Amino acid sequence: MAELVLARRNTRRLLARGAREYGANHYPLIVGLHTAWLMGLWAIAWPRPVSAAWLTAYLVLQGLRIWVLGSLGARWTTRIIVLPDEPLVRKGPYRFLAHPNYAVVAGEIAVLPMVFGLPVYAAVFTLLNALVLSLRIGAENAALARPPTV
Repeated sequence: MAELVLARRNTRRLLARGAREYGANHYPLIVGLHTAWLMGLWAIAWPRPVSAAWLTAYLVLQGLRIWVLGSLGARWTTRIIVLPDEPLVRKGPYRFLAHPNYAVVAGEIAVLPMVFGLPVYAAVFTLLNALVLSLRIGAENAALARPPTV
């Protein structure tokens, strides 16, 4: 929930500085997928035993998430928000990957169900997430490739 509050705040601030949103048409699909994933996981995982190894992997992903958020700072949001004439972030994990936040999210969607021994759940939502991410990454790459406004 804290991430959503931060994302909304950053989105408002970026838009106030003249940023534009892209790919808004698929955003409800992302929200719906993540909501279904969390609600379903909550419903079926709570009585199950926890795997310490998978929990450790999940905690490592949270460290990577913090690295991503820290690297983007006030530019991090859950939407595709592009601030004209601003260079792309090239620090932190962005030195190594074009979309490290999506790599972390993909990891979370696969790993958290495994904490509770739910490999089929992990596989189904990993596949659905891959489909949604193909839309998302395409829209983000197109938005970032636009020439700066004058």
